[in-house]
Amino acid sequence: MPKTPTCPHGSTMTVTCSDCSLNPICLPIAVSKDELIQLDEIIKRGRPIKKGEHIFNAGEGFRSVYAVRSGTLKTYTLTENGEEQITGFYLAGEILGMDGINTNHHSNSAKALEASAVCEIPFERLEELSAKIPSLQRHFFQLMSREIQADQQLIMLLSKKPADERIASFLLNLGSRHENRGLSGERYRLNMSRSDIGNYLGLAVETVSRTFTRFQQKSLIKTEGKEVEVLDKEGLRTISNKARTP
Repeated sequence: MPKTPTCPHGSTMTVTCSDCSLNPICLPIAVSKDELIQLDEIIKRGRPIKKGEHIFNAGEGFRSVYAVRSGTLKTYTLTENGEEQITGFYLAGEILGMDGINTNHHSNSAKALEASAVCEIPFERLEELSAKIPSLQRHFFQLMSREIQADQQLIMLLSKKPADERIASFLLNLGSRHENRGLSGERYRLNMSRSDIGNYLGLAVETVSRTFTRFQQKSLIKTEGKEVEVLDKEGLRTISNKARTP
């Protein structure tokens, strides 16, 4: 995913997908240098997004998918009562916007939870290029498969009645995604609010706060502001797996 950072003297330099530190996450490893150049040509360079800004809204025509270059975004829909229902959180290196492929309209809205940047990938151009680069096509199918798995995981989380199990699973999932970026899976920043976590997991914000406090008292995690440190990953796994134990 390319970007155009500014150097200390005020001039700009172009950084391509091959230079991007997130390359191994959002691109297939088998793509050659020449193929990366072709991909660079269709990607609209990463643009800054302010906290609270949308990159697309539900009902808008589907034109592109978006790779998160930095920051954190959430997707959500509105219920019949006009209330927000969060459907996902997206970290750097992850791709969002595929909800519009089926109907050519986005079914979700996507909003930045903090100052972020995304690379926009026009879908028609991506389809054309995927037909020429089999490894890119396979990679995109894998991304779609991950979206399906994420939806299934959310359904499983919501089916777990105890708050402990939902939040333990949520923390472990976030840790795993950070590890995929080459970062620590035991210490990371929660850029979503307790309210957003509760909304996503189907829990009251008070329940989320009490569960975090209980996890700290049991020395499972340590929190300081938005920073979370997992002290006992196996302990969280045991809690997360309770619902599957006969």
